Amino acid sequence: MNLLKALVTVSGMTLLSRILGFVRDFVIARNFGAGVATDAFFVAFRLPNLLRRLFAEGAFSQAFVPILAEYKNRRGENETRRLVNHVATLLFLALTVVTVLGIVATPFLIYVTAPGFAADADKFALTVALTRITFPYILFMSLVALAAGVLNTWSRFALPAFTPVLLNLSFIGMALLAAPWFNPPVMALAWAVLLGGILQLAIQLPALARIGMLPRFSFDVRDPAVRRILKLMAPAVLGVSVSQISLVINTIFASFLPSGSVSWLYYADRMMEFPAGLLGAALGTILLPSLSKFHADANTAEFSKLLDWGLRLTLMLTLPAALSLAILAVPLLATLFLHGAFAAADVLQTRSALVAYSIGLSGLILVKVLAPGFYARQDIRTPVKIALLTLAMTQLMNLAFIGWLKHAGLALSIGLASCLNAVLLYHGLRRIGIYAPQPGWGSFLSKICLALAVLAATLWFGMGEEGAWLNMATLPRVLRLSALVTGGGLAYFGTLALSGFRLADFKKRGA
Repeated sequence: MNLLKALVTVSGMTLLSRILGFVRDFVIARNFGAGVATDAFFVAFRLPNLLRRLFAEGAFSQAFVPILAEYKNRRGENETRRLVNHVATLLFLALTVVTVLGIVATPFLIYVTAPGFAADADKFALTVALTRITFPYILFMSLVALAAGVLNTWSRFALPAFTPVLLNLSFIGMALLAAPWFNPPVMALAWAVLLGGILQLAIQLPALARIGMLPRFSFDVRDPAVRRILKLMAPAVLGVSVSQISLVINTIFASFLPSGSVSWLYYADRMMEFPAGLLGAALGTILLPSLSKFHADANTAEFSKLLDWGLRLTLMLTLPAALSLAILAVPLLATLFLHGAFAAADVLQTRSALVAYSIGLSGLILVKVLAPGFYARQDIRTPVKIALLTLAMTQLMNLAFIGWLKHAGLALSIGLASCLNAVLLYHGLRRIGIYAPQPGWGSFLSKICLALAVLAATLWFGMGEEGAWLNMATLPRVLRLSALVTGGGLAYFGTLALSGFRLADFKKRGA
């Protein structure tokens, strides 16, 4: 399997999803702006999203995929199918209980995660109503994560990467067509979340059937593999919950800041998710099955080389993305969101959060490459310990920054903590001898720095005055931003090409 080709496939599908995600955010920003209704919805959506990452894409995938890969490579099809049946049944039953409890306990959850909303009875009640509609999303998305784990282990990367497109289409359709029929209109967004979860699960079921892995109800907690997964999930849940707890604490802080703060952080975070999902999620998706296979085969040399490939590719692509987000924050935000209810003041407030977030972009994506080095070896405790330290440092930075940077201080603490997390994971892999850098890193980094300098000069001088972007018409904004992004890309990759970089250098075969 050509990993570069797989990465391009997954990133291509993710790109489609991110583009539609921006269309979705444009529609939401234009129709709802940044205020009480959107603050309520983003808090409501964050709760099931948090649990989705906790139970599904995070802890579950980290524990499930390495053991599934082991069964596929060593145990045969029947044993593997039995494992999928047992895990799917247990996951369905557990998440059904969590969903019901969450719906019942919604007022308490909102009071804990956004206590500042309690001062406004209408805002609090709206958030509770929205959360109860969105909460079943966790059940559907957990099953989607299981299906994606199975398909990725069978090297079927395209469909799992495509499924988020359906959530964005659901948002866009409901916001444009259904919102006028709801009172208040923001309720349409909550129903869009539930519809998106159902659609994403439905599209994966035929693909599972084609490879003979469509789960059947089969409850057996005595299955040794299920117990191994549960044992691995315990520290994995703690590890994933650390980053999610950090987001919840940030929401608590933001709920006491001026109205709109939650929304400004959301839109800045959405901008960050574009490169993070395009590369970070894609790399994590394709690396974990191959790393798990290399570990199962005791092939430490290829294990190390694959990590090195991931690190170089990450730095080559994320450093220019972070620099571009910081320099072009106002042009990007003005072009995408300065319409309708989203005002120039919202652009400037979101800009400060985006610049702060961009500092940690490379660290955020490096974690997606380094952590699978531990997960593939079924070592989840080490990343958990590092994550706990990172959480503590995040909150210390929150206290240090929020007083004078407001919501941007919360974004900065997340960015710096991501960098700290990446550094500690890197040293952990080096310390236990799992990863050894391949030759040529000095030359590689010097060429990257030269290309970044050329990129920065191109964007800075091409952008002009930031204020002009706030008063520019939509079409000139789009055309000028397109020219800037194209020119910056040509300047960066052209410099790399002149310095000796070639696409063939980054081809890599997986397990």
